[in-house]
Amino acid sequence: MDYYAVVGNPVGHSKSPMIHAMFAQQTNQDLNYGKIEAPLDAFSESVNTFFAQKNQKGLNITVPFKEQAWSLCQERTERAELAGAVNTLYLSKNNKLCGDNTDGVGLVSDLKNNGIVLKNKKILIVGAGGAVRGVLQPILKEMPECVVVCNRTLSKADELVSIFKHLGNIRSSAFEAVNDAYDLVINGTSASLSGNLPPLPVKVIKPETVTYDMMYSKDATVFNGWAKQYGASKTIDGLGMLVEQAAEAFDIWRGVKPQTTEVMETLRAL
Repeated sequence: MDYYAVVGNPVGHSKSPMIHAMFAQQTNQDLNYGKIEAPLDAFSESVNTFFAQKNQKGLNITVPFKEQAWSLCQERTERAELAGAVNTLYLSKNNKLCGDNTDGVGLVSDLKNNGIVLKNKKILIVGAGGAVRGVLQPILKEMPECVVVCNRTLSKADELVSIFKHLGNIRSSAFEAVNDAYDLVINGTSASLSGNLPPLPVKVIKPETVTYDMMYSKDATVFNGWAKQYGASKTIDGLGMLVEQAAEAFDIWRGVKPQTTEVMETLRAL
């Protein structure tokens, strides 16, 4: 049997073992997927110990270790390179530690599942941290009309623009300088976890606007509740992104892409 795990701190709340167990059952793959809570000062030791054992094939990495995982890798995919963070680890045929980042493709896949087309659309992304950096390359590959990164600290948004400007029309903005309505507004901050709202003007919402909160919860997130109140046509949370990024990692490891609809429905019912 092959072994996989998610590494984080804390990691007890992770839904990844349940998701991958459902994927394995669906695709008839013989594997075991567990959790590893790595000490904050010993992440690399945890990774090395895992891969030193027989049949230990891959790791998912969650907070706060994604940047450290990036640094450990001897090889990275283009999207991982640009993201500056890695959430999927595996060994190459010549035993090199390889890293990928499936967060962005997970987000784009979930948007497509919800009937959202990104090509030629105006997109506003709130936040300029690691979560946003991790999704920009796959979003820009969809060829939107423009992507505006809006952040409290403008220099952080400027930094992301400088990294990704070769991929498409991307610019930065302070909150107070946001004047347009957008087709898609993505909340890439963790504000919803603490019940807070980014200071966005209501004018970003028009009747056709779709909002996407990368956080998820049983009830509507604060951000999506706000968007709905001001007339957004559709609001989506990040549970689908979680499932889709896991499906992409599963495909990288096992060479088979699982179906996600049933898994999503099961998680929603919990």
